[in-house]
Amino acid sequence: MSTDADLIKLYSNRIRALAVELPHAKRLDAPTATAKRRSPLCGSTVTVDVVVRDGRIAEFGQDVKACALGQAAASVVGANVIGRTRAEVEQARDELTAMLKSDGPVPGPPFDGLEVLLPAKDYKNRHASILLALEATAEAVAEAEARVA
Repeated sequence: MSTDADLIKLYSNRIRALAVELPHAKRLDAPTATAKRRSPLCGSTVTVDVVVRDGRIAEFGQDVKACALGQAAASVVGANVIGRTRAEVEQARDELTAMLKSDGPVPGPPFDGLEVLLPAKDYKNRHASILLALEATAEAVAEAEARVA
């Protein structure tokens, strides 16, 4: 059973600040690809637009309708995703999944800011929302690459 102290730790000032300071919180006018992911448990959604050039994310936009934890994750992703490859995004997604679900380490740079979500590992019902931004980004980049090929 969660205590009030656990919930305070979960919704730290840092998480709330990240949730408010969402980078690239505007959809792109002419994306190469778009992906939308939704958490069936809580209804959180993240829609990601990307422009991919030379195998890297050149432009990024996102529309995030999620809890503070999902927004905080999207904030870290948005702040670090420009210039990344699909492999880097997929690695961050896999590392975040491992951190939340199997006591794996914090994702490596440049996505190491996701460590702020470490207290959420004990809240399995929040994991899907936290993973949405990276899942949608990986899906959008894969779709963009497929269109170019």
